Amino acid sequence: MTAPRDFLHLRREPASGIEAVTARFLGHAYDMHHHDEWLVGVTHEGVQDFYCRGARRQSTAGRVILIEPGERHDGQALREAGFRYSMLYLPQGWLRREMGGSDAGIGFRRTLADDRALGSAILGACRAVFEASSPLATDAALDALSLRLRRHLGAAPLRPPPDDDPAVAERAMAFLRAHAATSLGLDDLARAAGAADRFRLARAFRRRFGTSPHACLVELRLARARALLRAGSPPADAALAAGFADQSHLGRWFRRAYGLTPAAYRSGRTNVPDGVLALG
Repeated sequence: MTAPRDFLHLRREPASGIEAVTARFLGHAYDMHHHDEWLVGVTHEGVQDFYCRGARRQSTAGRVILIEPGERHDGQALREAGFRYSMLYLPQGWLRREMGGSDAGIGFRRTLADDRALGSAILGACRAVFEASSPLATDAALDALSLRLRRHLGAAPLRPPPDDDPAVAERAMAFLRAHAATSLGLDDLARAAGAADRFRLARAFRRRFGTSPHACLVELRLARARALLRAGSPPADAALAAGFADQSHLGRWFRRAYGLTPAAYRSGRTNVPDGVLALG
């Protein structure tokens, strides 16, 4: 069996400038330093020991780490097995916009938090950045993150938006059907549907269709890819024509929906009836 070793993977999301990191360290991780960004992370396993705000702290599996711009910190493993974690580096400009255009008076109340919902939101955003998800999926993941961060920053809770005209959701769905192969974000879809903003669009869409715009977009793309595969198109061609990033991207969603690969479906080795979707 291969012995565990240190690793660090980083990816930057171009539109927001957010960086995602996933890493494992078996001993010393990094010397004392600081960042210009807001750091939000979650420990997956082990004991993550670090100095911040005048004291040494330990984060264990499931705990959330919250570090403000300029706060000096280091990092090390306390046990031989090391620790593994994921972290997001949030530019100050991005967080300022998410908090309504001002970051005056906000700050993390504590450095460590036990908040499973925020931990899940951090992982969802990391996954979206690393997988270079569609703009719709990335926007939704980052919106979920900013919503969960508000109470930890001391920001005022968002007021529930008023009920929206269901016609907004219908227009959004029509736009998705007409532009399923196009790369678009939630702001683009909100403008096309005539919604006040992307948050009200997401709320109206879920109320009308029971799911998110991104989930519907994936269904539409899968249906298009399936038709192309039935007609004999190679999986790589079907993926691009349907709006997926590449063949492997199509393959991941196709297996989740239908339980087999695009190539197997193209060859006719399937008994899944048309129109059946089981997106997870």
